[in-house]
Amino acid sequence: MPLTVLLVDDEPLVRAGLRAVLSAQPDIEVVGEAADGAAVIPLVRQLRPDVVAMDVRMPLLDGIEATRAVLRSVSEPPKILVITTFENDEYVYGALRAGADGFLLKRSRPAEIVNAVRLVAEGDSLLFPAAVRRLAAEYGNTSAREAMDRAALTEREADVLRLMTRGLSNAEIAERLVVGTETVKSHVSALLAKLGARDRTQAVIAAYESGFVSPG
Repeated sequence: MPLTVLLVDDEPLVRAGLRAVLSAQPDIEVVGEAADGAAVIPLVRQLRPDVVAMDVRMPLLDGIEATRAVLRSVSEPPKILVITTFENDEYVYGALRAGADGFLLKRSRPAEIVNAVRLVAEGDSLLFPAAVRRLAAEYGNTSAREAMDRAALTEREADVLRLMTRGLSNAEIAERLVVGTETVKSHVSALLAKLGARDRTQAVIAAYESGFVSPG
């Protein structure tokens, strides 16, 4: 079965460009388009895409609120890949905090666009560029640090989280730590539960906001 994608952007040329790039892949199918975040929920329910590629700045409902709405109201929601013009856009960080799974610049090369969609769909690695890491660190606060302390991660869980913040996949983490992939998956599940994080992105945000890791 092909990987299905819904495109959401208020610029027709952007949608056309993304459609052309993604549709050229034999394992990816663009199943729909929308010009605003307000149209996302009915389309997600109708089309059941694997990934929503969504602009963060739109006139009626922006990508932050659209992300929240999808995760709040859709059972088994799709992965959400936010797309933007500027990598240091606080809207992007807001969307990631709201639950989006990854990040893509509109000026990305075709191969990078395809790779981003596949990575987000697979869900075991991360698209979290340096500019967004710096934003996360700037949002650091006492409550984030206290939450990390309460999580009481084991030494191995902490090692796994540090490698997750560098964007490594489960297989890459397993290779680095010389353990099996299933062992890494178990550690990831455990640390997500301890942090109260929905997914890897939320765990990495917690790591930066708490000062557990630095953006350097």
